[in-house]
Amino acid sequence: MAMTKITWKGGMAFDGDLLGFPFKIDADEQFGGKGYGPVPKPLVLSALSGCTGMDVVAILNKMQMPFEGFEVAVDGDLTTEHPKVYHSIRIQYQFSGPKLELEKIQKAIKLSLDRYCGVAAMLRKTANLTYEVYLNGERVSGPSAA
Repeated sequence: MAMTKITWKGGMAFDGDLLGFPFKIDADEQFGGKGYGPVPKPLVLSALSGCTGMDVVAILNKMQMPFEGFEVAVDGDLTTEHPKVYHSIRIQYQFSGPKLELEKIQKAIKLSLDRYCGVAAMLRKTANLTYEVYLNGERVSGPSAA
C-alpha cells in the first residue's frame, strides 16, 4: 500500500512524505507560490518516466543488451478547461553505448508501455502518448504511438 501525506508550510507550500521519502511542493508563482518546490501536476510526468524507465532497464537486462547511459525525458500538454489534465504526452528514450540494438530497445519500450507500466496505463485514459528513441544522440525512431 502506498501512503503519502503533505504538511502545510505556509502560503501554498507543503512538505510531502511518500513512504518515508521527503519532498516539497508549491504552487506556481501566479497562484501564490514562492518557489519552495515543483508544482504537483508535472510530478505525474516524473512518475511516468520512472515507471517506464525502470521497466525498460529490467527488460533490457533480461535480454542481455548492454548500454552505458539511459535517460527518459517526458513532456506534456494540458487541456485549457478545468479540471486541467494532460491530453498529449511525449516520451523520449535516450540511450548511449557502443552495442545498442534498436530492435531490443523497441521491444522493451513496447512491453513497458503496453503491458507493465501502470502509470502509462492510467495516463492513456486521458492522454495520447507518443515516444521517440535516440541512440547516441541520433533520433532513430518516432514519434510512435504508445
